Amino acid sequence: MVHAVRFVLICAGTAGTLMAFSLQKPSLEKVFSRINNEVMQRSRAYETLVDASGVVGHRLTGSPNGTRAEAYAYNLLKSYGFKELRYEPFEVEAWMRDTVTLSIVPSKSDNFREVPVVALAHSPIEAHIQGEIVDVGNGLEGDFAAVKHKLKGKIALVNIGIAAPAQGARNLHRSEKTALAIQHGAKGVIMVNLVPGNVLLTGTASVTGKLIPIPSVCISLESGLQLRQWMQEERSPLHAMIAMSNKSRKIRARNVVATLPGATYPDEKIIIGGHLDSWDLATGAIDNGIGSFAVMDIARTFRALKIKPKRTIEFVLFMGEEQGLLGSKSMVQALKESGQLDKVRCMMNLDMTNDPTGLNAFGRNDMLPFLNDVGEAMKRTEPAFANQMMNQAGLHSDHQPFMLEGVPVVGMNGHLSKEVLDCYHANCDRINLVNEEQLKNTVRYTSMLLYALADADDIPTRRLNDSKTRDYLVAQGLRTPLQIANEWRWKE
Repeated sequence: MVHAVRFVLICAGTAGTLMAFSLQKPSLEKVFSRINNEVMQRSRAYETLVDASGVVGHRLTGSPNGTRAEAYAYNLLKSYGFKELRYEPFEVEAWMRDTVTLSIVPSKSDNFREVPVVALAHSPIEAHIQGEIVDVGNGLEGDFAAVKHKLKGKIALVNIGIAAPAQGARNLHRSEKTALAIQHGAKGVIMVNLVPGNVLLTGTASVTGKLIPIPSVCISLESGLQLRQWMQEERSPLHAMIAMSNKSRKIRARNVVATLPGATYPDEKIIIGGHLDSWDLATGAIDNGIGSFAVMDIARTFRALKIKPKRTIEFVLFMGEEQGLLGSKSMVQALKESGQLDKVRCMMNLDMTNDPTGLNAFGRNDMLPFLNDVGEAMKRTEPAFANQMMNQAGLHSDHQPFMLEGVPVVGMNGHLSKEVLDCYHANCDRINLVNEEQLKNTVRYTSMLLYALADADDIPTRRLNDSKTRDYLVAQGLRTPLQIANEWRWKE
């Protein structure tokens, strides 16, 4: 997952009015109150995440741990009483790290300096390269343009984040920065983490989820500062040597899906999901343990309260998100091929969602009145809910495949402390970072919004056609990152 705290809800269907929804407010708040009490008194999200962290460990897609995580989720949902429960298998090219070294040496010296390093996912199976280092700074498009005549055949040094960001500057994903380096002819990439404390970060360097042609690695902030100091001190160019060996093979991973049938509109579905998989440097308690185990506790809550909403709800644990949204892409493709995508009225995605403070219309003004009504009802139920509205779309999580098909997106804003975010995709993402009460807040507030959508007489939004989808993505500032990722299907 990209460095962000997100809760995304995707809605599709025919346009409707707010009258029917408004008439439900008294009964809606009654159900909200029941949800609130159930979660505060009997939530098992934290308990099961602690257990899985010990029993399963990391949840890397394609690894034995990943398979154990899939079975853990299936059995947990089964224990909550779900009868309609299934695996949805898909084939994936699974990448796993083996060995990697980074040596820094002046061009006219044998004085090698070894630097602690971790390989970024989808780097080549074997790579042994040496080349001059070219500092590309923050690695934005303008930064690459400034060194475009120097980078061919060299190794790009790039910040993962934005150091001393200028107002309005928007960072690119590490895979997009790697893609730009490849486009400019670089033979390798060294990413610098900007978190202090010698923290090594992993994640995919591929925009497609397939192997990239050059090695991409990550070093710590401290190593990056030292490397840049050496570059200033040396009178001759500084060179790097990267040697790595990794594994990649076809495997079958499985999304886990539990279904709660709808009472009035059973053919209309609301999908609520979160990615179960994680990277392998730690146990992925934050990314995305808090999201995926919140989804399962929301499922438990609905079963415990015997809630029977008008629409069918599918609770989904996606695999393969970290390696390129593979599980959600597989689901969307299957829904398209079966002609069922239009029956998915809403899709909610929890990815590092924590302690929500408000809702996000994700650039869809037609959802604002609906969300305002829901948010006000939530605040009346729980005055501590801040009910802060936002209206901005984003990429790089399991909502994206749905959104690119024109399905409207709204969401909820969460927050994590800096010390927690500093462990994003890193070797410190462990259970000690999880706040039990904040996790309960995610479960109860998300459950309320899920119920409001599943039980509304109508949802006031509609799926965009292809040309309007393009216009929407342009308006949200997403064309450039999608073009870099080769996911912009429109001809300019």
